[in-house]
Amino acid sequence: MQDRLKELEGEAISKVESASSLKELNEVRVSFLGKKGPITEVLKGMGKLSAEERPKMGALANEVRDVISMRIESKQQELEEAAVNEKLASETIDITLPGRPVRTGSHHPLTKIVEELEDLFIGMGYTVAEGPEVEKDYYNFEALNLPKGHPARDMQDSFYITEEFLLRTHTSPVQARTMEKNNGQGPVKIICPGKVYRRDNDDATHSHQFMQIEGLVVDENIRMSDLKGTLEVFAKKMFGDDREIRLRPSFFPFTEPSVEMDISCKICGGAGCSVCKKTGWIEILGAGMVHPNVLEMAGYDSKKYTGFAFGMGAERIAMLKYGIDDIRHFYTDDIRFLTQFSVPEE
Repeated sequence: MQDRLKELEGEAISKVESASSLKELNEVRVSFLGKKGPITEVLKGMGKLSAEERPKMGALANEVRDVISMRIESKQQELEEAAVNEKLASETIDITLPGRPVRTGSHHPLTKIVEELEDLFIGMGYTVAEGPEVEKDYYNFEALNLPKGHPARDMQDSFYITEEFLLRTHTSPVQARTMEKNNGQGPVKIICPGKVYRRDNDDATHSHQFMQIEGLVVDENIRMSDLKGTLEVFAKKMFGDDREIRLRPSFFPFTEPSVEMDISCKICGGAGCSVCKKTGWIEILGAGMVHPNVLEMAGYDSKKYTGFAFGMGAERIAMLKYGIDDIRHFYTDDIRFLTQFSVPEE
């Protein structure tokens, strides 16, 4: 039995040393040290030994097991290190190769315009307000002095989801919601940037989806002169200190009186060119004093409070500011167009 144990030790060590993979090594472990291995079979015959021989044989068996286990662990470590070194060699990076250029992104031109306008009006004491793009007919029309059947609704051909809900046609519902939330108390001083939707044929100057930025001020003693002063600051900050503005009478159901604002053409300086259609002026936005009906529906006393509102398209501002000739450029994700607005690397 002693000779058999020594013989098994030699066989096991030989197979351990010849193992070329962790799988083969594990097979050797199971083969010699497992419950059905030859060492276990030898120990089953210890019952035939005398009481004096059994302890010696048991100690020898444990010694053989320990020797084989140590050789297996040593071989396992060797194989694992070899596997790691082989993997490192196969994944070696040639640090002498030139690096791949990383393209840096930039803000979309519409994002730049919106953020620039937000910074401008926040500096004038305004806060930024937001509202849902899927809006109730009440806030989109009725609360803005456009009851059902009003002919002015045809000017904003809408995407209706149900009879009560639609995709908002302007950001004015945010103004109505904000005034209603204030429970008839002033002051209110907000701008409302966001997407709006109208059933329109897409071409160089029209889109079924576009960005609108509206402003609203409600307080005591708000006058048309306050509106004009605000719009002058806006025009000069966005288009240059030499820009002039003019206000022309217009009509909007939610403001009275209503005006259209033009800015002097920066191309010709007011002399007249193809950009301004020989007029020297370019239409930029609509505005006016908040209609008393709109104030009353929001819970305000129209004899105590007055206000003004204005609305502009971000695409319109961007096209004029950056000389863009087609509104569709904003939505086609053409990298050649977008990279023109990248921030230059320092």
